[in-house]
Amino acid sequence: MVSASIQNSLFKTHYAAEIVTKLKLMRSALNADVTGLRLRGTDWFSWATAGAAHTILLAAETGAAEILVTADGAWLLTDEIEAQRFVDEELPGRDESAGGYKLFAYPWAEAAMREAFVQEVTEGGKILSDKPSTSSNSLTELPIPSSLVAHKRVMMPSELERYRLVGRLASEAMTEVLHEAQPDWTEYQLAGAGAEAMWARGLHPALTLAAGENRLLYRHPIPTHEPIERVAMLVFCARGYGLVASLTRFVYFGGLSPEQAKLHQRVRQVEAVTLDASKPGALLSEVYGAIAQSYTQQGYPHTILEHHQGGTAGYLAREVIATPTTTDSLAENMVVAWNPSLPGAKVEDTFVISNGGLENLTFDPNWPSVDVNGRTRPLPLER
Repeated sequence: MVSASIQNSLFKTHYAAEIVTKLKLMRSALNADVTGLRLRGTDWFSWATAGAAHTILLAAETGAAEILVTADGAWLLTDEIEAQRFVDEELPGRDESAGGYKLFAYPWAEAAMREAFVQEVTEGGKILSDKPSTSSNSLTELPIPSSLVAHKRVMMPSELERYRLVGRLASEAMTEVLHEAQPDWTEYQLAGAGAEAMWARGLHPALTLAAGENRLLYRHPIPTHEPIERVAMLVFCARGYGLVASLTRFVYFGGLSPEQAKLHQRVRQVEAVTLDASKPGALLSEVYGAIAQSYTQQGYPHTILEHHQGGTAGYLAREVIATPTTTDSLAENMVVAWNPSLPGAKVEDTFVISNGGLENLTFDPNWPSVDVNGRTRPLPLER
């Protein structure tokens, strides 16, 4: 198990270079009329800061700080409640001395002071934002251009290095929990053990779903008091350094029936088609079409309509979900997380795309697996 302090020391040397590159990208979106850029969302904050976090409430889309960038300045804006913690824990390696951000702190009850500062340093010009404010202030905020959004969705080498760690830790947490799970556990206990295993590894449990034998028909099984009994499905979206690794695994107590084994095999076949189609240059709509065709070939023509199949991932669990009309295309160093499923069976991992194929970021060699089209894919754990 890797502690948060060791993790930070491993990556600290990369923070400055990554932030310098990203500041150049952000400033390239500015001009004479657009003089500033504000980032409020949890995903964009972590992207801009090379993996720092501003999260207080896990379920919130925004946090306790935001980023402000102008042509000649860059600041982390937060209130006095959080200022010292950010200085001590989030800014080292990302601060002004490393080519990164200055801190602007204001009294928590005086947000107007923050807005006055923003207006001053942007000289009253228009501002780009991931979450443009609709409040009646004197600042004009516009959406972030698609060119900058595209940069966020393609991982830099330093981001992939962090992503590999997040994926490994998430898969190890999953393996640990499902080896310890018991048939008399409730779904709450299973999900709780999953969240504990993620926290113990320094990961935020952004999503923890659990279904026992009687609730496997649900695609998004919010945990309940129901006992898991002879089979359980556990789903993670684990967030570390702002990056989200998604995976799903099953455990069977007493083994699979031939019918259950066949169901999982069919889902793996659908996934194999999906992964084969996930190449640089492919449109997400094309991948969606391949998935739909594969379900039909497996004898389930309507399943594609019963649940989304996933899409690109990164600083969100899904950056873009594939649909029949999605025009976004895949590119080298993008990350995808597909989740083909049938009632009672599902397969999900997080992969990075390269010209040489797909790298599974959530692979655990200690989990039982099978070769499918040249890829190592997870089997249900039989205990």
